[in-house]
Amino acid sequence: MRRCERIVVVLAVVVALAMAVLAPGTLAQKPPGGPPPPPSRPPSPTPGQPGTATQPGSDSSNPSDDLVLFLSGRVATGDGSAVPSGVMVERICNNRVRQQVYAVSRGEFSMQLGARSDSFLDASGDGSRQSRDLSKYPAGGIPRRELTNCELRASAPGFRSEVIDLMGLDPVAEGIDVGVLVMRRGKKVEGATLDARPYQAPKEASKAYEKGLKAETDGKLPDARAYFESAVKIYPSFAIAWFRLGGVLRKENQNDAARKAFTEAATIDVKFLPPFLSLASMAYEAGNWIEVLDFTRHILNLDPWRQVAITGYILDFDALDYAEVYFYDANANYKLNKIEDAEKSGLKAERIDVRTRFPRVHLLLAEIFARKNNYAMAISEMKTYLELVPHAKDGVRVREQLAELERLNGLAAAPQSQ
Repeated sequence: MRRCERIVVVLAVVVALAMAVLAPGTLAQKPPGGPPPPPSRPPSPTPGQPGTATQPGSDSSNPSDDLVLFLSGRVATGDGSAVPSGVMVERICNNRVRQQVYAVSRGEFSMQLGARSDSFLDASGDGSRQSRDLSKYPAGGIPRRELTNCELRASAPGFRSEVIDLMGLDPVAEGIDVGVLVMRRGKKVEGATLDARPYQAPKEASKAYEKGLKAETDGKLPDARAYFESAVKIYPSFAIAWFRLGGVLRKENQNDAARKAFTEAATIDVKFLPPFLSLASMAYEAGNWIEVLDFTRHILNLDPWRQVAITGYILDFDALDYAEVYFYDANANYKLNKIEDAEKSGLKAERIDVRTRFPRVHLLLAEIFARKNNYAMAISEMKTYLELVPHAKDGVRVREQLAELERLNGLAAAPQSQ
């Protein structure tokens, strides 16, 4: 009898052990008796500590990662007059045109970010970057942090636009209302505008000049040269005709004759700046750095925007690209070992060259920063150059220099051994 009792006890122990082992699996298979408890939320990070849950591709501690879907605002004139038709609003980031839209009749505009609708890029814009933005954010919008170093400008003939810094504005409901973008109407500036007398040519000279313009547009350079030569022969004080003649001669590689024509135009009217820019360009190509500075200084000294009291713009026959002026000025100063002046002009050229016509200014700035042992800035400038001109003829050499700068930057950043 006792033996049977012992067997029963042993069986009870075995069953108890089996139940203990099987209990978790058995319970897990039971249907829930009620709604599951809410998932526990991760603890909020304390100041100075990183959060425990972060969505991929974002930084939850940085509010600038919020997507901005659109920019909106209104263009207005400084004098309250009607906004001209065809006003273009441009988003410019890091000195490069990223997006362009047209304002409607009353000046309102809306720019959708991260999408092509209602926006475009003309030949001057950076379409490759916009395509990358679209593929990165297919649902539309871009992170607010990508508006760093971005600004809005309006563009219309006869007006100069104010600039709105986008990073300084806060988004509301996934958009940013930039407010009013004011354009100042251009006007002739007393003491800075051209003397009309050199352009009051006789009828015969004016006709020859007009025929020369058409021939040049049609690519008939010999005919254009003959017409411009006829115009200045009839009216030797015809400054604009001398300038056009110099341009044609330069295209025909008659550099000595071109330089003479530009000099004639510059002598007739010292406030007519395009001939001085052409002369600066020719001096740059010849490596005559002192002459380059003479011409660029003349242009910049007559730039009406450098004069505090002037709020208009100079009405000239040819729009002057001041990025080109500063580019030549920076190179000449650098070659003459005027490093600080070279840096100032180089940074100015980089800032206003929104059409990126002079990518080599980034190489010049890289050389300047490298001389100052500012390798990080030199690397940044060199990378910008390679991004702008990925298939540059000097690309191999530039990439070798970039590798060396990165090596030097790494050595400079490494802790010094005691």
